[in-house]
Amino acid sequence: MAHAYTPGLKVSGRLLITKRRILPLKGEVVAKVGDRVKPDTVVARTFLPGDVEPINVSNQLGVPPEDIEGCMLKKVGDPVVKDEIIARTKPLFGLKIFASESRATLNGTVETISVVTGQVLLRGKPIPVEVKAYIDGEVVEVVKDEGVVISTWGSFVQGIFGIGGETHGVIKVVAPDNTTMLNENLITEDCKGCIIVGGSRVTAEAIRKAVKVGAAGVVTGGFDDKDLRDFLGYDLGVAITGSEEIGVTLVVTEGFGDISMASTTFALLKSHEGQLACINGATQIRAGVIRPEVVIPVTDDLKVKDAAVHYEQKGLDIGSPVRVIRHPYFGRLGAVSGLPSPLQVLESESKARVLEVTFEDGTKAIVPRANVELIES
Repeated sequence: MAHAYTPGLKVSGRLLITKRRILPLKGEVVAKVGDRVKPDTVVARTFLPGDVEPINVSNQLGVPPEDIEGCMLKKVGDPVVKDEIIARTKPLFGLKIFASESRATLNGTVETISVVTGQVLLRGKPIPVEVKAYIDGEVVEVVKDEGVVISTWGSFVQGIFGIGGETHGVIKVVAPDNTTMLNENLITEDCKGCIIVGGSRVTAEAIRKAVKVGAAGVVTGGFDDKDLRDFLGYDLGVAITGSEEIGVTLVVTEGFGDISMASTTFALLKSHEGQLACINGATQIRAGVIRPEVVIPVTDDLKVKDAAVHYEQKGLDIGSPVRVIRHPYFGRLGAVSGLPSPLQVLESESKARVLEVTFEDGTKAIVPRANVELIES
C-alpha cells in the first residue's frame, strides 16, 4: 500500500543540520565559505534606517509653511543633535527674546523640509544589526550581500511550543527521569548559563528561578497555560513567538499540561549532558510552521560538505513512534501496531482512515490517522 504521511517532529541523534543566516536588509557579509563559526560569531552586518520623527516647524515658529525655508538653520542632509536649534524666526527689533525657535527631538539628520505642510522630518541614526551564526558549524555557502548558510552534524530535537529567542549553553539535566516535574527546587545557582533539561511539566516558579540564576534556557516536556499566563503577565496570541524578552528561552517538547517528555528525547538529551546546545523558542502554528528546536552540534566532524547525506522523511509504518494530538488520548506516546486500509466509521459517524496505537503502558487504541503526529527519529 502507499505510504500515509502525517505531520511529524524530528528527534534525531545524528542529522546534518543546515541554517540560513540572512540579514533583514542587504549589507556586508563578513564570513566566507569554509570558515568555522561559533554561536556568537558575527557572519553578516548591516544598518537599519533610523526612526523618523516629524516636527511641525510652521506651528512652532508661527509662520506660514511656505516661509519655513527662510527660517531653517539646517538643510536637508545636515546632522542634528537632540535639543539643537534647527529653525528660528528673525528677532524683532534685533532682540533675540522675541524670536521663536524649533529644536531637534533626536540625534540624526534632516530628512525633508516641506513648504506645503510646514513640517520637517528628522531621521534618527542608523541602527546597527548583526547576524550571528547561532550554531557551531561550517559556512558552506555565501549569499552575496545577504548572509550565509551554515551546516553542522549534530543531534536535533524539535519541540511543540516555545518562547524566547536564540541562545546557547551547556546542557544540564536536573530531573532524575522524564516523568519528574521541573520545579524551582531542582534549579540551583550552578545552572547559570546552562540549558536546563527537566522531565514533565515546568512550573512558572521554576521559570522565574531559571531567570534569577541566569540560566540560558529550559527544555521540558510540558507547560501549563495558566503558568504561561502567570509568567508572561498576559495571554499569548497565535502570532509567532520568539521575540519575548523574558531572560530565558523555553522549549516544550510534548505539549500543554502534565505531560512527560518522551523517553527517547530525554535519553538523547541526557546522553549529551555537559555539551553545548543551541536552542530557539520561536514558534508559529499557522501557515509557514516554525518549530522550537534544540541543536547539539558534533564538534568532531568538520567536513560537512564531504559527508553530507539527504534526510528523507518516511511515511507511517508498523513500529513508527507517534504522539496522539487529539482528545481523548492527547499527549500519549506509543508506536503504530496496525494500519488497516479500509475507511472506518468514527463516533461522529464520519469515515476516516485509522491506525492502531500501542501505548507505552501496553494498552492499545484505534485512532484516526489525522489525530497523530509522527516522531521522526
